[in-house]
Amino acid sequence: MQDIVIIGAGGFGREVKTLIDAINKDNKIYNFLGFYDDGIEKGKIINGFPILGGVSDLNIVSKPLCIALGLGDPTTKSKVIASVSNTNLSFPTLIHPSVIISDDDVIIGNGCIICAGTIITCNIKIENYVTLNLMCTVGHDTFIDSFSSFMPSVNISGEVKIEEKVYVGTGAKIINQLTIGKSTIVGAGAVVSKSLPEFCTAVGIPAKPIKFHNND
Repeated sequence: MQDIVIIGAGGFGREVKTLIDAINKDNKIYNFLGFYDDGIEKGKIINGFPILGGVSDLNIVSKPLCIALGLGDPTTKSKVIASVSNTNLSFPTLIHPSVIISDDDVIIGNGCIICAGTIITCNIKIENYVTLNLMCTVGHDTFIDSFSSFMPSVNISGEVKIEEKVYVGTGAKIINQLTIGKSTIVGAGAVVSKSLPEFCTAVGIPAKPIKFHNND
């Protein structure tokens, strides 16, 4: 078995723990040790497991340790990864047993979290540290860049390009052959029917930018 911890003990971090439990149900792969979280006192017990320290404490871990990102915000994920340099750490991709993934040319990077009920079809590339929450769908010939996060029930149609650190809210839909620019936020329930520029927040049906920002 491989020792594993979760960065982030908030709601999604606790859900990632249930994902690990589901992976372990039939064949125990991971030995869950606890959480690392900068905002919670070391030693506090969360759902039966301790807060082991803050993120910086991971840089002094002296033995192999798997890390799961229990974080939804793309910029936070990016900053956390940039702050961790310990070669004893690894970032396995965690995929719930109920997820459906085609055997036809699907590439998934390191450190991804893919939750229950998600469907990933064919000819798809997903880069590192991507989060696909409950019941998402990803259509053919789609590319998703690193650190992007998709909340429950997001539908991505075919031939979509999603650049890095994009956040898509619950129930949003992205029509085929579109591009979502870097660090853009798509609001919950939005329908994206035209490509969106980088660094914007877009909401509505159809989704339109309502403001621009810089998250880097």
